[in-house]
Amino acid sequence: MSEKKILIVDYDAKNLAHMSDLFLAHKLQIVTANDGQMAYEKYQEEKPDLVILEAMLPKLHGFDLTQKIYTETKGSVPIVIVTGLYKGAQYKSEALRSFGAADYFEKPFDDKQLVNSVMNLLSDEIDIEEDLPDPETVLSYLSQMSKKTASPQKQDKPS
Repeated sequence: MSEKKILIVDYDAKNLAHMSDLFLAHKLQIVTANDGQMAYEKYQEEKPDLVILEAMLPKLHGFDLTQKIYTETKGSVPIVIVTGLYKGAQYKSEALRSFGAADYFEKPFDDKQLVNSVMNLLSDEIDIEEDLPDPETVLSYLSQMSKKTASPQKQDKPS
């Protein structure tokens, strides 16, 4: 996997360090922030491939930040919410359906499940990129197709 970049956001320094440590072995570039406003600024500067964030953040709430990133990227940057405050199916459902989160974990979370989720989301993103042809190939194909469809029409015209 090419080196991917993730943004991890949490107001608690211990949680931030713990989550960062979880991904060091996976050769990911890690960018961190400790509030929602700083996270949004780093998101804009760094263009991460995935964001992990605490729902309860100072300056810009995690749900608002999730919705903002989801809207701007049209869902192309997965966002994983990890929260200690918003517990229960209703919060998870709202985060996934209304705000655009790709996954949702309640603290304390299972480290392996979080890592697996993030790595799967990053892998899905790579698979999609690999499946798409480059623009030159598409243009060449379209050009060839338009020539083929134009040729029979010329033959049908009476002399």
